[in-house]
Amino acid sequence: MKKIFIAIYIFTFSFSYSQTNKKRFLSNSINSFKEGEWLQFRVHYGFFNASEIEIELEKKKLDSISVFHAKGYGRSTGLLRFFFKVEDYYESYFKESNGLPVWFIRDIYEGGYTKNLEMFFNHDLNTVKLNDKKNNRILNFDINSNAQDLISAFYYLRNFYNTDNLEIKEEININMFFDEENYLFKLRFLGYDFLNTKFGKVECMKFRPYVQSGRVFKEQESVTLWISNDKNKIPVKMKADLKIGSIECDLENFKNLNHPFNIITN
Repeated sequence: MKKIFIAIYIFTFSFSYSQTNKKRFLSNSINSFKEGEWLQFRVHYGFFNASEIEIELEKKKLDSISVFHAKGYGRSTGLLRFFFKVEDYYESYFKESNGLPVWFIRDIYEGGYTKNLEMFFNHDLNTVKLNDKKNNRILNFDINSNAQDLISAFYYLRNFYNTDNLEIKEEININMFFDEENYLFKLRFLGYDFLNTKFGKVECMKFRPYVQSGRVFKEQESVTLWISNDKNKIPVKMKADLKIGSIECDLENFKNLNHPFNIITN
């Protein structure tokens, strides 16, 4: 179950820019989101609600640096909570100027499994210092250029990656650092879809991430993501085929988007 929740957080947060497609990189100022944005997602197996995820955004000063502070919270709900209690807190402080993470916090409880750590990024040296509070240890790692944490990556792509005129099967390669490892996370663009949601019909960009097949997913192409095809670029839906059944994650509520949510009402 722990790995399923990681997959959900990948859907909700994990996007960055392609290291191999520099023409897609934009150096403009923050435009796709603003302080006060709040998103809520519902995770379910069919009609059975399994968990909910919230993420909110505010501005702060961190050692005189202007940053966005993103706070993510995930919890199991309903009957699942009696059998598998989840309380996950994620925080990321990333620079307002370029979207790169400075400080990442992960404090989780997942059915008895716990982790409490923070990471401090140095992008000049391409290093990260990890403070494992649970095990009372300090670790240092080399990271790839422009590496993102699990939450900052989501905002980075939304604002700095140009999705205009994407070509079918075009791939996005994502540099991330998570769980003491560097990752190259790959997404393939599949085209455009119109999804029927609780808000109305929404035009979306459709992506297929490559995931590790085995204990959780049926195969490498078992997950599909839908992102709103507007200036907000917010996740609208995820569907994942697991070894046993499938799971879906849907946008449930939102507040303070920087642009109108492009909903088709007729």
